[in-house]
Amino acid sequence: MRIVFYIFILPLSKLPFPLIYGLSNGLSFVLNRILKYRKEVVVKNLRNSFPTHSESEIKTITNQFYDHFADLILEGIKNLSLSKKQVLQRYACKNPEILMPYFNQKKSVILVSAHYNNWEYMVLSLGMQFKHHGVGVGKPLSDRWFDKTLNRYRQRYGTEVVFASNVRETFETYKQQEFPTAYMMLFDQAHNPKKCYWTTFLNQDTGFIFGPEYFAKKYDFPVFYYNVKKVKRGFYEFDLTLIAEHPNQTEYGEITQHSANILEQTINEKPPYWLWSHRRWKHKRPTE
Repeated sequence: MRIVFYIFILPLSKLPFPLIYGLSNGLSFVLNRILKYRKEVVVKNLRNSFPTHSESEIKTITNQFYDHFADLILEGIKNLSLSKKQVLQRYACKNPEILMPYFNQKKSVILVSAHYNNWEYMVLSLGMQFKHHGVGVGKPLSDRWFDKTLNRYRQRYGTEVVFASNVRETFETYKQQEFPTAYMMLFDQAHNPKKCYWTTFLNQDTGFIFGPEYFAKKYDFPVFYYNVKKVKRGFYEFDLTLIAEHPNQTEYGEITQHSANILEQTINEKPPYWLWSHRRWKHKRPTE
């Protein structure tokens, strides 16, 4: 993996954007038409999510998804060489001032969203977007060397990346230090059907990760949903919506449900930009 990274991936990241998107056009064709990468999963997910859509509409969304998916892959590679100026030009928060009162009170916040549009730009820029210290909560890759190397690049502009193995320790440490932190947490993939929040989403029984709500209630940190929109190819903007000022005063599932409602509305408006290639509905709602 080291050879591939230094001989191929890193030099590729230094190409100008016109070439990056030229390669993306070719990659989209290969993934969609030749390899048909997870195409059965993509089409099945779309059909079940939009039962009233015609086959022509499903095909159009499928093609648009692969175009966007290829962009994400190439943007992820380009991410390794972006300057601070470039990333802030391409990924901008419309209302960062909404977090200032919490920063002034030394109050940490939780920012929730999903695998919609470009989330890697958020990881890279989180430490620059707000006064809060940025912490991205993620899942480690199977290749330990590549995971360590990738996270070194992700953290170069101030964002801290943590995983399940140390996320509790991070929350506790910064809480005790009264260190205002913005925790970025994605909630749209549930791996354990008995440890998630179940609801109806996109016309299907869906289990959402409960982690963001769990930590919000444990520490009573305000929760904001950040909704990412694609302005044009390679350029994104997002705004923050308050989900819960005092999570301890909310009912079970209220935070997750509210977040799921926003995500569902966003997907219905622009379906191609969600990560349809995942087997999101492989688990069934437990009967207990």
